[in-house]
Amino acid sequence: MKKLSDILYKVNIEKVIGNTEVIFQNVHFDSREVSLNDVFIAIDGSDMDGHQFIKSAVDQGALAVICEKLPEIKVNGVNYIQVDNTRLALAQIADNYHDQPSRQLKLVGVTGTNGKTTVCTLLHQLFTNAGYKTGLISTVAVKIGNRDIATQLTTPDSLTINGYLAQMVDEGISHVFMEVSSHGIDQGRTHGLDFDIAAFTNLSQDHLDYHGTFANYRDAKKKFFDQMPKRKIALTNIDDKNGEYMLQNCQAKKITYACQRSADHRTRIIANTISGLVLEMEDNELHTQLIGKFNAYNLTLVKAIAVELGMERNKVIRLTSGLKPVAGRFQLHVSKDDHITAIIDYAHTPDALKNVLQTINSIRKADQELITLIGCGGNRDRTKRPKMAGIAVEHSDKVIFTSDNPRDEDPQAILDEMMAQLSKEERNKTMAIVNRGEAIDEASEMVRQNGIILIAGKGHENYQIIKGERMLFDDLEEVKEKLNKNNR
Repeated sequence: MKKLSDILYKVNIEKVIGNTEVIFQNVHFDSREVSLNDVFIAIDGSDMDGHQFIKSAVDQGALAVICEKLPEIKVNGVNYIQVDNTRLALAQIADNYHDQPSRQLKLVGVTGTNGKTTVCTLLHQLFTNAGYKTGLISTVAVKIGNRDIATQLTTPDSLTINGYLAQMVDEGISHVFMEVSSHGIDQGRTHGLDFDIAAFTNLSQDHLDYHGTFANYRDAKKKFFDQMPKRKIALTNIDDKNGEYMLQNCQAKKITYACQRSADHRTRIIANTISGLVLEMEDNELHTQLIGKFNAYNLTLVKAIAVELGMERNKVIRLTSGLKPVAGRFQLHVSKDDHITAIIDYAHTPDALKNVLQTINSIRKADQELITLIGCGGNRDRTKRPKMAGIAVEHSDKVIFTSDNPRDEDPQAILDEMMAQLSKEERNKTMAIVNRGEAIDEASEMVRQNGIILIAGKGHENYQIIKGERMLFDDLEEVKEKLNKNNR
């Protein structure tokens, strides 16, 4: 049992009405979850203001309310705590409520536009293979010991994050690898967490629907490094033009990695083929199943983090060579008879799509046809839609535009926006099929023997969101079925 004062440690309090020495049960920021003697935190969110639900929370038995704006009518026996920022208060309270679990772990946070999931998942693999008990908080999954927990957010809310970390502490986990999104940083979800390493992958256009401008998006990422204290480590990709910018105001120990420039951790690409990469790392030749220049950067960062955490360099390099590709990230399926290669990739930004297509074009043979299937998500950054279409057309033989997760938008309208800036000549190599399953079927029928189909945008996701309904849909399973059905 905890007192209210216990969880208010380090919270910036402006006013207290009532008693902070009362004993409470649980903490919630969703009024619908409040029960007798709980604490309710009113968050002013992008969709709705939690202050509107203070009365509802009190009616359901809330013992205390933490808010930015005190309600005009206050109920006797309820304790009101006014703070300057309830998002930051929630993060600090979550940390206190779960007994500051991040301080009992080696916690690594990875941010950037592309590569976060791959880097965190590979780190989890590497440290597990090295004999450590590890945890993972990523877009694909949350792993606590041997348990997998389904997740939908890159960076969950503060209470959920600290709850996961507390469970990891209880299960004896030593190292945790966590994706850190720009939304999570901007909304204070990672505030108060004790990161041992903050790492930057790269930066390109994404999430402008939320941040408004690229500068705002960039600076949200930078804030993660600005908050790192001196005793910690900040790792950055100095081949990226924003890599050094991330660390301008950072007080942590600065470590660099690269594949082109001189850096503390540098990798040279010897060969890049459909069967994997051959890399020179620390004067060692390393063979890996992972494909593409972008994965050379991912592996370099993985190696850098492991070494900076104290693992012996030769052991890191040996374990790195055995790492398995991440689901939905340049994931291959080759049909038995026609030798058609289907590539499933999560690429949903212009830069990620360009990287994947350039990788395919660098390793495919002259007679291998490339068909790209791509869409764009609804209720998201609309400015990237024509850019994605242009990149797909420029680097592919044929392109099929189809639905991604249209969400609340008209799927056909999204495709129209994607194709709006294409020339007549460019349109001649494209078609639009709204239904994603039908689009995969068409690509499977039209591709020639030994050809390549890139199905981009959804990767590991096994669902589509259409008109608010979440329906089962798995790109890999769909293309396997279609290629088998269309076997010639």
